[in-house]
Amino acid sequence: MNDLRIRHATISDIDTVLRFWREAAEGTSISDDHDGVTRLVTRDPEALLLAEQDGTLTGTVIAGFDGWRCSAYRLAVHPDFRRQGIATALLQAAEQRFATLGGRRVDAMVLEANERAHHTWAATGYHREDHWRRWVKPL
Repeated sequence: MNDLRIRHATISDIDTVLRFWREAAEGTSISDDHDGVTRLVTRDPEALLLAEQDGTLTGTVIAGFDGWRCSAYRLAVHPDFRRQGIATALLQAAEQRFATLGGRRVDAMVLEANERAHHTWAATGYHREDHWRRWVKPL
């Protein structure tokens, strides 16, 4: 992990990120397309964090902050690089971003069926609040 680098995504990374998510992330979202990720990177250039080892994309997280809530999305680590601390490093970078922006709490959206992700989030100090159920409507 000595060569792990965390950086912000740029517009030139978008196609690589989309390919990465198809391989490494569980499930897809209606906004997992070039236009959606372009809007994210253009609106908030520091939100999409990438983990790289030797120039290879190994992980991602979106660290979104709307001025009130901190939200973590798309935490994903390539299957060949899991259990090496990459998710932890990405979450630490996201949490540092949130702290710098004045955030006080992180909400994470995790697929109900993704048990592996539940273990990752728990291992990094997050807890589940079952009393909240999210309602979603595509625009």
